[in-house]
Amino acid sequence: MNTCYFEDAHVGYTTEAYEHKVTAKEIIDFALSWDPMPFHIDEALAKESVYKGLTASGAHVYAIMIKLAHKQQRKMAVIAALGVKNMSFSAPVRPDDILYLTGVCLTSRESKSKSDRGICEFEFKVINQHREVVLQLTQPLMLAKKNSGLDVFSRA
Repeated sequence: MNTCYFEDAHVGYTTEAYEHKVTAKEIIDFALSWDPMPFHIDEALAKESVYKGLTASGAHVYAIMIKLAHKQQRKMAVIAALGVKNMSFSAPVRPDDILYLTGVCLTSRESKSKSDRGICEFEFKVINQHREVVLQLTQPLMLAKKNSGLDVFSRA
C-alpha cells in the first residue's frame, strides 16, 4: 500500500482522487433520508426552483468528498479529522456530474501531546467535469507517523 504518513505530508504536498459520477437516483435517495428539500427530491419541482433542475444537497456533496478521500491515489494515515473550516459550495452538483478531489497541505506540525502523530491542515476541493469547484474547505487532519503502529487505514 502506498501510504502518506505525517512525515510525507509536508507543506505543499498534493493529493488527488478520481472519480464519482452522481446520479439522479443517488441525489434523491440521499435527500429523502437527510435533506428533503423539493429541489433535491422532485425533478419536476426542481425545474421550477431557483436551481432550474435537480441538485445534490450540500451534505451529500460533503459525503461524496469523504468517499473520494478514501480513494486517494496515495492513502493518508488519518487518525481523525479535527474539524472543518471555511466550507463553501460554489456551484450546484447535478445528475451526471463527474466529481474528483484535490488537496494540498497548507501546514504541518508535530503533535504537542503524542509523539506518534502530527497535524496537517489541508485545503480540499471537489471539482466537476467542467473544472468548476463545487466544494472547497480547509480541514485539519491528525496523521499517524510511519512507525506509530497505529492501524488507521481506509478499508475502501
